[in-house]
Amino acid sequence: MTMMTMAEARRRVAATLAAAGAGEAMAASTAQALVLADAQGLGSHGLARVGQYATHLKNGRVDGSAIAKVMKSKGATCIVDAGEGLAFPACELAIAEASARAREFGIGFAGVVRSHHAGVLVDHLRAAAAEGLVGIGFTNSPAAMPAAGGRHPIFGTNPVAAIFPRRAGPPLMIDLSLSEVARGKLMVAAKAGQPIPAGWALDASGQPTTDAKAGLAGSMLPLGAATSAKGAMLALMVELMVTALIGARFGYEASSFFVDEGNRPGLGQAFLVIDPGALAGSASFFDRVEALVAEMLVDDGVRLPGARREALLLAAERDGIVVADAILASLSP
Repeated sequence: MTMMTMAEARRRVAATLAAAGAGEAMAASTAQALVLADAQGLGSHGLARVGQYATHLKNGRVDGSAIAKVMKSKGATCIVDAGEGLAFPACELAIAEASARAREFGIGFAGVVRSHHAGVLVDHLRAAAAEGLVGIGFTNSPAAMPAAGGRHPIFGTNPVAAIFPRRAGPPLMIDLSLSEVARGKLMVAAKAGQPIPAGWALDASGQPTTDAKAGLAGSMLPLGAATSAKGAMLALMVELMVTALIGARFGYEASSFFVDEGNRPGLGQAFLVIDPGALAGSASFFDRVEALVAEMLVDDGVRLPGARREALLLAAERDGIVVADAILASLSP
């Protein structure tokens, strides 16, 4: 294990991605996102992804020369074309466009098509919250979960996220996969040769498994699958939001992120940004958020969503991040 400053980690990740074929802006944007994830304790979406992204660049699953651009615009809505590149520059552009529209119209919606893995979804929304705006995000991913009552994977883990700014202090940040856990946790366990808890995944024959590799080859269990079909229904909702509505590829049409060879995923992200000033008013919004937070904190043990991530980020900004030897060996000097 090695301690590394966030700035040094960003430099080395960007250099690694550039060496694999990413353009300068794409490499920098992606490095920023991956290091931020690690700094928040989200290793499955952090530096552990560098090797995967670099391999996809080298194998042509990602176009490293892609430049994100607005391909369609009407009123408060637009669609951003990621150009089959890594998702981060396109998501940055989408948030900027949705935020500008929210300031003008009260609400803004930006979809991203021909995209790749979106990383930590709520982190894309931070820029909106910094402007006092509310943000909601959706993304699909390669097929990993069956429809309710089904057996073969159709939907991805299809995360949803939301961010609510506060008058003082960090925003409330909600980010969850619609599978029982994010699939990246299986990737980390598989690399470490560790088992996974029962209830996370099924093997390729549809049987419950605690073998991470078997789970990656099989399917993820939807959120709450043991008691209801709610997770699968929410995954269906997200799938339609980013496919039928904006034109991205279905999860079952995209090759897994966890294989080196395959197609360009062509997946989608969607971001909804709302200006509180256009509705109840910014002052009222911030007052009500703080009233709810105060009521939540009446009970001992309540942790505000995003609080742990922010605490870890502050520590990482001060002390650096821990980089495993295997990941360190994969980074450019």
